[in-house]
Amino acid sequence: MKLKSLLLTLGLTTALSAQAFDYQHIRNATAKINYGGTTFLVDPYLAEKGAYEGFAQTLNSEKRNPLISMAQSADDVIKGVDAVIVTHTHDDHWDKAAQELLPKHLPIFVQNAGDAKIIRSQGFTDVRVVGKNTEFNGVKLSKTGGQHGTDQMYSVPMLAEVLGDAMGVVFQADKEKTLYIVGDTIWNAEVDQALSAYQPQVMVMNTGDAKLEGIEGGIIMGTKDVAKAYQVAPKAQIITVHMDAVNHGSVTSDEMREFVKANKMTDRVSVPKEGEVLKY
Repeated sequence: MKLKSLLLTLGLTTALSAQAFDYQHIRNATAKINYGGTTFLVDPYLAEKGAYEGFAQTLNSEKRNPLISMAQSADDVIKGVDAVIVTHTHDDHWDKAAQELLPKHLPIFVQNAGDAKIIRSQGFTDVRVVGKNTEFNGVKLSKTGGQHGTDQMYSVPMLAEVLGDAMGVVFQADKEKTLYIVGDTIWNAEVDQALSAYQPQVMVMNTGDAKLEGIEGGIIMGTKDVAKAYQVAPKAQIITVHMDAVNHGSVTSDEMREFVKANKMTDRVSVPKEGEVLKY
């Protein structure tokens, strides 16, 4: 008897048709995700180590970015990509190297018309704004909100303009686990709303706790937010990234691994190394 017929007999056809998705951590917030049979490149930061000056007026601004190399070449990272998702256009999520190396015809998904205009001006011809259930090759992408810094930071107009907006993205497809890329945000009501609305089985958190010089608070999540996610999303697998690669990060991946182990969260929290592939 053929495998499919046997599974039909046993009522196990779901096991045959279900697809596991792959999440490959490239560096920083850059990821290569094969989801629903489509390969997405998220927040490409593809330059060689030390290519750029550190971010001015941030922690450790004297250090050059990226601080670390990728585990593979940029050409290998780009290979096989069907579409790109840019959560926002800060240099560590959409750098000059990515702009030069990525084929100009690739579909690029962005958070708003402003970012679309920027990326079109860089020569890309298929730029699309993510809404709710924006479909691509059978995968539904939904934009989620956040805040790239504290309320106090956003109360300063010039600082608010620099920090800007940064979206999160939810991936959904038939027979796939729901994936939530939280994005560059602190924990706020919009994160709570996304968790409640989508009930993700996998969530990716940017947890380097990046800091501005002389200003209290972080502009993205850190260790305490991982502990919170572990509690409020008890069925979710958690991936922590956006560490080690940029000068203003205050939490390293080794420190995160120690924190996860000390707090007995290793069953559901992963801190991948550059190039590592996780399967869900």
